Amino acid sequence: MMLFSAVEGSISRSGRKKSACCKILYFTIWNVFFVNVFTGSVIRQLRVFSSVKDIPAQLANAVPAQASFFLTYVLSSGWASLACEVMQLYPLLCNLIKRFVLRMKSDAPDDALSFPYHTEIPRLLLFGFLGFTCSILVPLILPFLLVYFILAYFVYRNQILNVYVSKYESGGRFWPIVHNTTIFSLVLMQIIALGVFGLRKSPVASGFTIPLVICTLLFNEYCRQRFHPIFKNIAAEVLIDMDRQDEQSGTMEETYQQLHSAYCQFTVNPHHLFKCGCSSHREDRVIIQDPENIKPGLIHPMLGRLPIAGIKDIISWLSLLFTFQENHQAESASQK
Repeated sequence: MMLFSAVEGSISRSGRKKSACCKILYFTIWNVFFVNVFTGSVIRQLRVFSSVKDIPAQLANAVPAQASFFLTYVLSSGWASLACEVMQLYPLLCNLIKRFVLRMKSDAPDDALSFPYHTEIPRLLLFGFLGFTCSILVPLILPFLLVYFILAYFVYRNQILNVYVSKYESGGRFWPIVHNTTIFSLVLMQIIALGVFGLRKSPVASGFTIPLVICTLLFNEYCRQRFHPIFKNIAAEVLIDMDRQDEQSGTMEETYQQLHSAYCQFTVNPHHLFKCGCSSHREDRVIIQDPENIKPGLIHPMLGRLPIAGIKDIISWLSLLFTFQENHQAESASQK
C-alpha cells in the first residue's frame, strides 16, 4: 500500500502513510466484516437486493451467524498481534541477519523504527468497528474487545515511549480518519438495530432509532465544518517551531538546495495557463526559464516529460488516415 500511495504522487512521508492507512482500513473492513457477512447469507439469499428496505433486516440476520468467526478473529488476530508487537519478530530477525550473517554492526540513527501508523491504526479501528456493530447481536464479543484495548494501551504506550523513534510530526492528520470510521460504525450499528427492531415487530423502537441516525449524521457534519480545518491547516506557531529546529540542527541549507528539484512553481493566468519555470541542475549549473518567454501549454510538472510533439504527429497521421478511409468508402458507395 505504501508503493501505491507513492505512485499517487505524495511527496511527504506522512502523506504516503495517511493514504496507505485509508486503503488498508477500507480493505480490512470490507474483507473482514462485509465479505464474511455477505458470503454467509447473501449468496444463499439472492433476493436480499430486491429492495433497499430489506438490508437492515438481512444484516440483523447475517451478523449473528458470523459471531463465532468474529470472536475467533479477535482472539487470533487481536491478541496475537499485540504479542508480536511486543516481541518485534521481524526487526529482530533482520537485526540478527545483519549482525551475524552480513557482519554489519552499524547503529545509524536511520535504522531506528518509527511507529507504523498505516498498519496499526486500521487494526485498532477495525476492532472498534466490530465492537460497535456486534454489540447488539453478539454482546459476548465485548469482554474480549475490552481486554484487547486494555492490553493495547499498555503495549503501544511502552512501544511509543521506549521502542519507536518519532521521525516526524503528523500534525493530527490521522484523527479525521478515526472520527469518520467511528461515525460510520455508529451509523451501521443503528441501521442493524433498526433491522432488529423491525424483525421483532417493534415500531416504537424503530421510530426512535431513525432520529438517532439523523442526529449522528448532523453531528458528523458539525464536526467536519468546525474541526476539520484545524487538522487540514497547520498552525503558524507549529511551522515556526519546525523552522527553528531546522536552523538549530543545520538542515535549513540542505532543504533550500532540495527545493530547486523537488518543487515546481508555475503561474496561473485567468485567460491562459502557462508552463512553469522549473529550475533544473545540469552540470552544477542552475538554469531558470524566463517567465516572459514562456509559451502557453500544459502546466503539470510530469507532463513536461511527455513527447508532446510526437503525440501531435500521431494524431495528425490518424486523422489523415480516417479522412482517406472515409473518402474511399464514399467513392465505393458512389460507384455502386
